[in-house]
Amino acid sequence: MAEAAFQQAEPVVAEPKAATKAPVLTVNNIEVVYDEVILVLRGVSLSVPEGEIVALLGPNGAGKSTTLKAISGLLRTEDGEVTRGNVSFMGEEIANMAPEEIVRRGIFQVMEGRRIIEDMSVIENLRLGAFTRRDSNNIKRDLDMVFDFFPRLRERTGLAGYLSGGEQQMLAISRALMARPKMILLDEPSMGLSPLLVKEVFGIIRQLNKELGITMLLVEQNARMALHAASYGYIMESGKIVLDGAQAELINNEDVKEFYLGGGGGEERKSFKNLKSYKRRKRWL
Repeated sequence: MAEAAFQQAEPVVAEPKAATKAPVLTVNNIEVVYDEVILVLRGVSLSVPEGEIVALLGPNGAGKSTTLKAISGLLRTEDGEVTRGNVSFMGEEIANMAPEEIVRRGIFQVMEGRRIIEDMSVIENLRLGAFTRRDSNNIKRDLDMVFDFFPRLRERTGLAGYLSGGEQQMLAISRALMARPKMILLDEPSMGLSPLLVKEVFGIIRQLNKELGITMLLVEQNARMALHAASYGYIMESGKIVLDGAQAELINNEDVKEFYLGGGGGEERKSFKNLKSYKRRKRWL
């Protein structure tokens, strides 16, 4: 598959999808506590329909990454716990389940900062993604599939630490594919990448969703790219969901324009840094 297929001059707006599509993931009113005392999530609810990309947006510290870890089971690595509510994947409760068991059920999280193993080769990193699988005969076939989507990685045979930032993000996503996930949680895939590479990575994300049908929950600071990739979005603030809606609804929302998309408000446009002094509209309260 030609690498040029992933590069696009402008983001492509996702086509509207059926609102009645059944959710594969449901997060219902969860609270998350760290170290038994620090309340981080304060009743978060969201759902992700099968085969769609859903964006989760918000300022730093809003609880976006914590929400992903509550779904993937990685909270326990940081002394965190879902203390209230439930997380259901394909009708099965998975809150506080061991991370490897959640991977076996079909959810794989691509961590913020990529988290590849720099002292291992590209192939070794990819095989690590398949560690929960028992169908070893199919792993070679899946490696070939990954290299079809990411031909640049086929040429990189050395240590993963020598890859560029964009190549490392491709490797992190490829490692997730090796687990044969039904759903991928993407945490800040554009972090540290140039604008050109951001467009390329988001082109890959859209293509994987379209061609493989993988459901995705996307946490991203680049709201413009995220909303153009997703069919639906949620906005978090201080551990709560404060706004949600279909792609077009959020893109045209004046609050979203002002805080995330760089529009509205003229020269006096506020930012989330000054949010406490800003009189928000009632629906944000």
